[in-house]
Amino acid sequence: MGLIMADNKTEASTVSYELKPREEAAIRAWQKRCRARPPSPRVTVGQKGKAATLGIDHPHPETGSALLMSAIGTASFDFFRPFLSQLASAGSIGPETDEAGLNFMLSVVTGIEPRDEVEAMLAAQMAAVHMATMTLARRLNHVETIPQQDSAERAFNKLARTFAAQMEALKRYRTGGEQKVTVQYVTVNEGGQAVVGHVSHAPGRGELSKNPETTS
Repeated sequence: MGLIMADNKTEASTVSYELKPREEAAIRAWQKRCRARPPSPRVTVGQKGKAATLGIDHPHPETGSALLMSAIGTASFDFFRPFLSQLASAGSIGPETDEAGLNFMLSVVTGIEPRDEVEAMLAAQMAAVHMATMTLARRLNHVETIPQQDSAERAFNKLARTFAAQMEALKRYRTGGEQKVTVQYVTVNEGGQAVVGHVSHAPGRGELSKNPETTS
């Protein structure tokens, strides 16, 4: 089994290499994971006069748009177009639209596999917070004074906590905000008979349900 890797800026080069068994297994697992993910085309950045333009990297634009809309969980063009523009702005450093940054953020969104526009927006915010966190992490590694360190550290910690809170918010939204806690208790009655019971509490329902089981 051979493997050829190249980026879109350099010509592909073929190197003879015999994969080790564990490497081949990892490659096959990666290929299986790629096949399992829904198709999601990249977004290209062009230029029309002084304005940047966004396109779908697919031979059939309508199909490409439908695939990408499905991947971000929307059927609305009124949501889709501004959403991509917002990702392009958030993923760029400086005035120029960064195609690589845009597609990184898009890959985060599609990787979360949003089911609707709310999840897509939350996923986009998570991608933006991650990028800001990495920027602060780099800044934290290059501070020259204690005040600079304190400032970068505080901002880094806030962003990291925000990301964790976003993950929890996504989990709550997907599960409808319900959490079920099951507590098991054991009581031994006189004579050696044990009563095993389960207490289930679902927040919002206002009552406990008990399901006792008797064992000898």
